[in-house]
Amino acid sequence: MDPKQQKSEEEVATASTLLEDQLDLDMKHCFENLIVIDVGANLTNKKYSRDLDSVVQRARDAGVQKLMVHGTSVKSSKEALRLSRIYPDIIYSTAGIHPHDSKSIVEEPATWYDLEHIAQAQECVAVGPCGLDYQRDFSEPDAQKQIFAKQLHLAIRLNKPLLIHERSAQHDLLEILDKFENLPPVIIRGFMGTAEEALKYLERRFYISLTGYLCKDKSDSGVRRLLEDGTLPLDRLLVETDAPFMYPNTRASKLPQHVKTGITERSLLYLHRYCTFQRNEPCSLPAIVEMIAAFMKKTPDEVALATAFNALKLFGLS
Repeated sequence: MDPKQQKSEEEVATASTLLEDQLDLDMKHCFENLIVIDVGANLTNKKYSRDLDSVVQRARDAGVQKLMVHGTSVKSSKEALRLSRIYPDIIYSTAGIHPHDSKSIVEEPATWYDLEHIAQAQECVAVGPCGLDYQRDFSEPDAQKQIFAKQLHLAIRLNKPLLIHERSAQHDLLEILDKFENLPPVIIRGFMGTAEEALKYLERRFYISLTGYLCKDKSDSGVRRLLEDGTLPLDRLLVETDAPFMYPNTRASKLPQHVKTGITERSLLYLHRYCTFQRNEPCSLPAIVEMIAAFMKKTPDEVALATAFNALKLFGLS
């Protein structure tokens, strides 16, 4: 064989080997990423006004394929819908009146029709967050109940899932919900209650969404117990960051060591480089999923797959 031809063939073979190695590395990088869906991010918050493009891109790079941006007032519901049109097939919106904002509809009843109009949009995939919150006094309980009931009627009419926010008000909340027939799927978002309270929701076939609150929960009967004793099955579980709130403090002293070591370096890199107590980001979601998996004694892939499937099915995400 001509020496030049032999050298050329060796170079081609070497280049081919290098290309295959690079492809293997690229594929490995892809599979290192958990594929997750954040069903609750408050990206209309002014903390993201200067760099929202970067926040969304970081989430995508971290493995967060889709984001649901919550509308908690008429104004933020309108803004969430606008974002869903700027980032199609990545951001989806919800339309709701948070319990804290209930008095705004009572004081200005005409604004309710604006919310109804927003909720009918195709990009709006759920009604809420709505519900009852007795921990703070931003709106009177009677006003909260009135506006909550209106949103239940709206969700039933539109056949869109319900995102429920509840704090220290389970008895009254269930009393209202139990009066309604043909409720669409119900999601108790950002759950922070006890295992006993969770059982009351699960008995009604409601879904429960968890956040980085896992790091804060120090009780023997709360969210951690739900996961450790198998009370919360994977087919009823969703995950969210509640960004910019609920920063998952993986350095918390009461967080078990096996949970800390279950978080990958990659997830910690995104968490510690881009997220703070003052401004959490959706890119922290893989770390939350890995913590949940450690508490449940399951693999992160199992939790990621199940929660993503639940979100796709419930909200009809494309």
